[in-house]
Amino acid sequence: MTLPIEAWANFYVIVGSSAGGLTGLTFVVIALVADAHAVRMTGLRAFITPTIVHFGSALVLSALMNVPGQSVTSLGICLGAFGLMGLVYSAGTARQVYRATTGTDYKPVAEDWIWNAILPTVTYAVLFIAGLVASVHTPAALYLTAAASMLLLIIGIHNAWDIAVWFTAERPGAQGQEDKKPPPGEPPAE
Repeated sequence: MTLPIEAWANFYVIVGSSAGGLTGLTFVVIALVADAHAVRMTGLRAFITPTIVHFGSALVLSALMNVPGQSVTSLGICLGAFGLMGLVYSAGTARQVYRATTGTDYKPVAEDWIWNAILPTVTYAVLFIAGLVASVHTPAALYLTAAASMLLLIIGIHNAWDIAVWFTAERPGAQGQEDKKPPPGEPPAE
């Protein structure tokens, strides 16, 4: 049985292109932050790497959904496996968020847990469910996959923005550096 996926081609081109472009921009932000020596490895694993993984997942899903000759069975297997791998990764991410903040001044707030652990877990669970229902109710699986693709993109955008804002405005030391700047018009202190 062939899939009614041709109607989704433009959607996945847009999602995949956006995910690819945003991945590149995130790498630029990381490179700029690395120059400021503000990145800790535990924070990288807990907050930055998952953002790249979510963008990459949206990109891979977009490519997967555009594979010519995809059957209902192959799509179900791919989505189920993709969702299962995402669930395992999300559990690891939740553990990294907990470990990254243990023994530091930063304590994760509800928003951190929602956007970095809960929403990704739900999204990958939706993909797993889409894989399970693909052969029984193909249109539902296609809509679930589209929703998961968009949610991965939105999660990535939110988390990338959150990281950029934190590194530029709220990270420890940013406030102290701002206090050391001379008022406008005065030469810097030596």
